[in-house]
Amino acid sequence: MRRFIFVLAAFFIFSVVLSGCGSRTISSGSTEKMITIGITQIVEHPALDSAREGFIKALKDNGYVEGKNVTFIQENAQGDMSTAQTIAKKFVDKNVDLIFSIATPTTQAVKKATSTIPIVFTAVTDPVAAGLVNSLDKPGGNVTGTSDMEPINDQLKLIKDLVPSAKRIGIIYNAGEVNSTVQVKIAKDDAASLGYSIVEATVSNSSEVNQAAQSLVGKVDAIWLPTDNTVASSVAAIIKVANSAKIPVVAAEKGMVEGGSLATLGISYSDLGYQAGSMAIKILKGEKPANIKVETAKNLQLIINQKEADAIGLKIPDSIMKKAQEVIK
Repeated sequence: MRRFIFVLAAFFIFSVVLSGCGSRTISSGSTEKMITIGITQIVEHPALDSAREGFIKALKDNGYVEGKNVTFIQENAQGDMSTAQTIAKKFVDKNVDLIFSIATPTTQAVKKATSTIPIVFTAVTDPVAAGLVNSLDKPGGNVTGTSDMEPINDQLKLIKDLVPSAKRIGIIYNAGEVNSTVQVKIAKDDAASLGYSIVEATVSNSSEVNQAAQSLVGKVDAIWLPTDNTVASSVAAIIKVANSAKIPVVAAEKGMVEGGSLATLGISYSDLGYQAGSMAIKILKGEKPANIKVETAKNLQLIINQKEADAIGLKIPDSIMKKAQEVIK
């Protein structure tokens, strides 16, 4: 009898241990399984970096602590689509629990690589046009996230507030980025009602940005920069050319203003990443991406770069300065 009881007890203990090892529970602070999240980013620049940091902060604030119950595998494609595809395959091969993709090209790469692993994106301007979701309200499939669609009309109006005499607006963008072409189309549609003509300068990689900026000198009164990844990673080159020609540059997001642009009325990428992190938590707790609506930014910020205004000899109207949430000096 003792031997029978001993064998029964040993079997019970073994069964408990075995079932514990096979558990795939991925809840919040009490997570029993170390979950793995793959993070793929198209290129390194302040906006996308902030989105990544915001995402990680959202998870940490909700009990997902790196090294304790979550592992982040962070990869950067450095602007190369073949690298983005390789990263996507790596995440699928590792069977990560969730993929966080930053920007349109990387999200397209991971969506192509898997239809089962949940994908949460951020910094995607038009996820429908990019073929990532069926609609903003009902994404369908395994993909959802946060869009960085900017208030383009308001940004163009900001140019008029800062430079009332401006008539010709230059736009530098990568024609190969879906998110950029969507924004430029909106800008061109809105331009006529604001009394603007648009002068385009397209690039295919960061090495062409300086030449594109040079091509606008003498042809435009101001430059507007969309949330284009190629352009955002080369803002310094644009500002150097613009400053020499005393051309004001209004950008679509804060990181470009911190990089030297004159102003923006835009979103916080840190907040946008945090929103995406909150959506990821819902998925880790059992909700399906297909049923989680795509979100847009909840707050806009007017940011003025006084140092840049001084550099090009432009006086910012007091009415604009009073509205600014942040002034860079």
